[in-house]
Amino acid sequence: MSAGTVVLVGTAVFAVGCATGGTGLRDGGPARTDAVAKTTPNAPSPDASPDASSATASGRPLKKVDPVALLKADPKVSAEIKRDLKPCTGKDYPVDVSYGKVTGNSVVDIVVNVLSCADALGRGSYVYRADGATYENVFSDEQPPVYAEIDRGDLVVTKQVYGKSDALAYPSGEDVITYRWNGEKFTEQDRVHSEYSNVVDSGSQPAPAVTQKN
Repeated sequence: MSAGTVVLVGTAVFAVGCATGGTGLRDGGPARTDAVAKTTPNAPSPDASPDASSATASGRPLKKVDPVALLKADPKVSAEIKRDLKPCTGKDYPVDVSYGKVTGNSVVDIVVNVLSCADALGRGSYVYRADGATYENVFSDEQPPVYAEIDRGDLVVTKQVYGKSDALAYPSGEDVITYRWNGEKFTEQDRVHSEYSNVVDSGSQPAPAVTQKN
């Protein structure tokens, strides 16, 4: 067993994100796109299920993977994230999990977003790619606020931008970065920056004032 491979044992505890509907706060920025770690979750291999082909075709996971155990076993997840990864209430961890195809693999990938309990701000985003019985961490961004999701086969990372005097509910702008898998790693394909108006109408979220494409 290599130093970068961790075997998980014990009963899986599935996380439930604090954000409503699993969408959370969407944010982006520079990200580590190298393959950084492999972990073995407490889940069967694709061949273990008679419904493997149908599940793979639909993008559904063959079996849910415990994202908390996956993060804690990953040596490249920061010590701070691991230390603060605790249930918000009861057994509900502040973790959003998405299953879908984003690396062109025959098995669905796992996108994990770690949020804060107090305000649901994205603290870290990770993409895990199945490699036999292990999962390889192929994308990490721990520059908050950050939120990653799958959009039509691409990885979209969104970050809200705050000025020094901005209130948490009213950022100055937002960066949306699109990454695409090139067979080995994610590469940036597009970046959109939106600047929000500082005029707030009846406490509603400010509308974008300027949008720039780079």
